[in-house]
Amino acid sequence: MKTRSGERSNDIQSKILTIPNILSFFRLCLIPVIMWLYCVEENYFWAGGILILSGITDTVDGFVARRFHMASDLGKMLDPVADKMTQAAMLFCLLTRFPLMILPLALMVVKETFMGVTGLLIIRRTGSVFGADWHGKVTTWLLYAMMILHVFWFNIPVTVSRALTGACVIMMVISLILYGRHNLKALKDGKPE
Repeated sequence: MKTRSGERSNDIQSKILTIPNILSFFRLCLIPVIMWLYCVEENYFWAGGILILSGITDTVDGFVARRFHMASDLGKMLDPVADKMTQAAMLFCLLTRFPLMILPLALMVVKETFMGVTGLLIIRRTGSVFGADWHGKVTTWLLYAMMILHVFWFNIPVTVSRALTGACVIMMVISLILYGRHNLKALKDGKPE
């Protein structure tokens, strides 16, 4: 027989309409707006503003989910999807003006494909879901800082642009290696670290 708190926990896990989930869905809806403002209207100021708004809602939805116990199975899937799709869309937009953006965009595709495949295998084998490690958070922070600077600093010097892009690429490679070691070890051992 389930306790009241156990029932409440199961209810939250299966809920769809929670504040964090609505905010994640809102972030997904902002993606075409950002792309339209940047690529069609060439309104970089508003595109950057919407990107910052997206980042703020990402922070708020994580805080609300933890603080008010609104974490859900859908949210655990929707939140990272919204993050990665926003990052990929913004890198694609920046690629129209900065050809070097192909490097972080390609690395993101490789990293997220690897993480998705090994993550699903780990869930099947161990039943565990790993959260983001410090290097993943640093990578995300660097990526957003680099993108926002490129959006607002219209005439960014080539050397600064290359340095920022290079720092992101290096951190993405480090993160991919560390996540790769972690996930492959978990798969080999058949249990979480």
